[in-house]
Amino acid sequence: MNDEPKSAAELKEIRLNRKLAQDAEGIKAMADIAAADIAIRKRTADLRAIRLAKEAADRAKPAEPKTKSKKKKTV
Repeated sequence: MNDEPKSAAELKEIRLNRKLAQDAEGIKAMADIAAADIAIRKRTADLRAIRLAKEAADRAKPAEPKTKSKKKKTV
């Protein structure tokens, strides 16, 4: 690494480049978060549709009531 002191203009350029890189990383991170949010919302909507369809099918065809088996009495 270069140990000689940097001029004010060089330091300003370094700070500017670092700031631009941080801004770009922030934009990328926000895009990743938004994409994950969209994927979660889509998955939730799909699961909700499946659940509602199943509930509607269950209501249309109710389950048969279970008959109790009679115990045989031993004498």
